[in-house]
Amino acid sequence: AHIHSTPQQELEDLMCPAISKALRKYNELNNCLPSRIIMYRDGVGDGQIPYIVDHEIAAIKKSFLQAYKSEDNLKFTYIIVSKRINSRFFKMNGQASNPPSGTVVDDVVTLPERYDFFLVSQSVRQGTVNPTSYNVIVDGSGLKPDHIQKLTYKLTHLYYNWPGTVRVPAPCQYAHKLAFLVGESLHMEPSAQLENTLYYL
Repeated sequence: AHIHSTPQQELEDLMCPAISKALRKYNELNNCLPSRIIMYRDGVGDGQIPYIVDHEIAAIKKSFLQAYKSEDNLKFTYIIVSKRINSRFFKMNGQASNPPSGTVVDDVVTLPERYDFFLVSQSVRQGTVNPTSYNVIVDGSGLKPDHIQKLTYKLTHLYYNWPGTVRVPAPCQYAHKLAFLVGESLHMEPSAQLENTLYYL
């Protein structure tokens, strides 16, 4: 178990080294650093957003600055993913039915002070389909909202354990599976030799 005096220390001890390691690995494989990074962050409640903006994003940008030496060399986007929401959407064609997979709602029911959207990424045969909420906190990518929405939907197809789509982008689902495995079964840091494999699936 890691013991931290403050959440800020936890960020600097765990998250920043993980980001630096990922950048080193990318550089090793491609002989350059990525020009654009899009980060999806799951497990954040609305009340935690000010903390995320003030502390987590600042810590992430600090680790980017160490790698890139200048903020001008990177286009960074940070998106909060929320599954536990009460919003539901229906397609009205005579009688109410679930909207098709890939439906995006980014107007009227979204919050005016936020850059956010809802995405229905799954099809269900019984019951009501659950949309996922995406809140774009930092948008330095230069991509149009349409492109970010399409990218997000395509990422829900890339989870190897399931032939269809999942509710969140595949990197979030992989992170959840890894955290669950470590927290419930391993109770220790996994071997560094496994880092390039999807052993946690």
